[in-house]
Amino acid sequence: MKNYSLGIYEKAMSPFLTWDERMRLAKKIGFDYIEMSIDETDERLSRLQMSRMERRKIVTEGMKHNLPVGSICLSGHRRFPMGSADEAIRRRGMEIMESAIDLACDLGVRIIQIAGYDVYYEQSTEETKKWFLENLIKSVEMAAKRGVILGFETMETPFLNTVKKCMYYIELVNSPWLQIYPDIGNMTNAAAAEGGDAVSDLKTGAGHILAIHLKETIPGKFREIPFGTGHVEFDKIIRAAVRMGVRRFTMEMWDTDEDNWERNLWKSYEFLLSKFPKDYKLRR
Repeated sequence: MKNYSLGIYEKAMSPFLTWDERMRLAKKIGFDYIEMSIDETDERLSRLQMSRMERRKIVTEGMKHNLPVGSICLSGHRRFPMGSADEAIRRRGMEIMESAIDLACDLGVRIIQIAGYDVYYEQSTEETKKWFLENLIKSVEMAAKRGVILGFETMETPFLNTVKKCMYYIELVNSPWLQIYPDIGNMTNAAAAEGGDAVSDLKTGAGHILAIHLKETIPGKFREIPFGTGHVEFDKIIRAAVRMGVRRFTMEMWDTDEDNWERNLWKSYEFLLSKFPKDYKLRR
């Protein structure tokens, strides 16, 4: 039995699969859970309005395959950021947050990964940062009431692209319901651009790392890089995470090859398995 959980990001699989088919395939390959995407598209944002019956069906299928929806990647705030200068957009961003927390509760999900953006399509200013913090505090209060943990994703923009920068808000808000769920690909690119080191940056979040996105990147490019062809030092980062007590990891990749996506899944899974230390030890 593995001493860690390895999940799969929903977008790594064909979007035409049903939840039953996704779960069956993920289980067959060897994954432990699926991370659901609530992104900025109308299609995935509409999941926040799923009926009770639809939610119950996803839970039932997860139990059938012994492979649940284990977390939610909430990237819909790219389009509706909590720090927007537009009050209507901020209001919509908070509605999305509240609905995502409700959905997590209904699905039995305990972790929501949230985007580390004050704004994305707007100019970041002191005002947008102020609104972001104010609404972040409100979001954490909502999550705390429902028993759901929010985890910052380290992003591709300078605002929160490192664990160290996320820690500023962790310490400011000072709640067990706000932690960090870093993307090591984005962290590696940030380290390369800013003269840092991804492992050293990860260690600044000791005791606050919920889980880790395992993603490949190259300098200046943050998506759709096949595992093993970029510059992410998976061995070093995973080993450091293990020693810090991290036990939950998610493979993040995208279905970009319509004909070979399933074969690519198997190949990527085997690649990542080879990066976990064989002498897996508890935190020390």
